[in-house]
Amino acid sequence: MFRDDRSEPGTILRFQALHEIAAEARARLPRNIWDYMLGATETETTAKRNRLALDTLALRPRMLRDVRNIDISSQFLGVGLELPLTFAPIGSLESFDMEGGAAAARAAARHGMLTTLSSVSAPGLEATAAAAAGPKIFQLYVRGDEAWIDDHVHRAQAAGYTAFCLTVDVAVYSRRERDIVNRFVKPWRKTAGGQDHQAALNWKDVERFKRVHSIPLLIKGIMTAEDAAMACDLGVDGVWVSNHGGRQLDQAQGSTAVLPEIVAAIAGRAAVIVDGGFLRGTDIIKALALGADLVALGRLTAMGLGAAGEEGLVRAIDLLAEEMQIAMGLMGLTSLAELSPENLTTAPAVDPPHVLSAFPLLPAKRP
Repeated sequence: MFRDDRSEPGTILRFQALHEIAAEARARLPRNIWDYMLGATETETTAKRNRLALDTLALRPRMLRDVRNIDISSQFLGVGLELPLTFAPIGSLESFDMEGGAAAARAAARHGMLTTLSSVSAPGLEATAAAAAGPKIFQLYVRGDEAWIDDHVHRAQAAGYTAFCLTVDVAVYSRRERDIVNRFVKPWRKTAGGQDHQAALNWKDVERFKRVHSIPLLIKGIMTAEDAAMACDLGVDGVWVSNHGGRQLDQAQGSTAVLPEIVAAIAGRAAVIVDGGFLRGTDIIKALALGADLVALGRLTAMGLGAAGEEGLVRAIDLLAEEMQIAMGLMGLTSLAELSPENLTTAPAVDPPHVLSAFPLLPAKRP
């Protein structure tokens, strides 16, 4: 019933549950890097609401169905995937493992899933593409003019990226108070310039992109039905529902909370990607039932790499995939295509939400 583990035997024995990977990452990573990964903006309410939105959805299982063969493969933009997942674009991914995006690309290829490289993550566009075969998305923070954007698009196409992603929820930098209190500045923030270009980004730029370039375009950071509809009207290929992991606008809604209205507004005109608090197999099932085509993993990616590099990340996906298959079987489902909102209902949250509340066995303090 379950897929073969893709991890090395020693890593399998070392990590038998996802909370053990989180605990190992916390023990190994410097405090500044752990807090950079864990933290959100100001009161961190948005990050907590990401978990709350997931935790207030319950699954509705059906019984007496033959679930001996469960298929959790999918497609995204015409590309076949073994898992409906991508690693989210994380700035300074090399802070968690020195090979950064290259390690993530190899882990993704081993699981037949997508990876998404941030433009502010090493080893860069071409080196990451060369690290492993498999579909990849390149995500760009805009730091230059139209010619600068076009250059990145041409490079991504030449390197074989499946799609190009513009992040649109960083027009203004947020106050991430864990970093501020730690006096920690991300490496790429020390030298990065051109924030005015990101602040000036607007729908005319999206319209121009679709007119000039043929590579599929994803817009990351959409949190309302109105913006989703505008993106579709301009021919965007994928709408990425995201509040930046709660790291940009404080007091916003959770990504999963707004997912149904955005799926309704898109009405099949574009693919739907979502991130925001996804840490367990049942989290993935909930997003797919609400209409997402692809779920992006942010903090779990960082923790997998932080725990044991590429092998730690591969093992994290081993466990996540097993959780997904168990959930599907216990719900009486054999393929992701069978998932729908009818498989869900609302229920009160059991525990107060926080970024790592999905891991109740995680020790309360660092060792």
